[in-house]
Amino acid sequence: MEKRIILVTGTPCVGKTTLATQLSAKLNGLYVNLTDVAKKEKLILREDKERKSAVVNEEKMRKVLARVIGETDKATVVVDGHYAAAVTPKDLVSRIFVLRRDPRELRGFMEKCGFSEAKMEENLEAEVLDVCLVEALRENEKSKICELDVTGKTPEQSLNQVLDVLDNLKACGVGCVDWLGVLEKAGVLDNYLRT
Repeated sequence: MEKRIILVTGTPCVGKTTLATQLSAKLNGLYVNLTDVAKKEKLILREDKERKSAVVNEEKMRKVLARVIGETDKATVVVDGHYAAAVTPKDLVSRIFVLRRDPRELRGFMEKCGFSEAKMEENLEAEVLDVCLVEALRENEKSKICELDVTGKTPEQSLNQVLDVLDNLKACGVGCVDWLGVLEKAGVLDNYLRT
């Protein structure tokens, strides 16, 4: 059976998990959360105390994901994680959705989640500098990648955007987001880049 493997990636608090769980439910697919897999399969090499995050064995994660994808009887698998593009075997990937959120709005979501100032700064800078998009482009074919601006959208609106792309009702591509330009034009770029 030919399987459709969809990755949902982006910086923390852009809405990956909400979108990925809704998408997998809508498509009757298997939902895979990389954080949960790393814990369950004991793929955490160490804790980065400074960043308050786990360092995962990416090579072993690739093997585990290939196994999970191969063993499921579901036709669709939705993988959720900010490093999904780096650890999902690229020959299995059908589509990658890179969720993007205006850093000014994203800051509010991170504050609600209780991010420390240092972790918030690091992740906001990652959003401004397109880190998740660049990783997706480095690991996969550009034609598989769809950059989606979810700023100001409800989870349902974001889900509908994804479904429209999957149903070929909406074009998919990269280069539609330029937070550097947006923030520079607003005169607040220095607030989002660490010096």
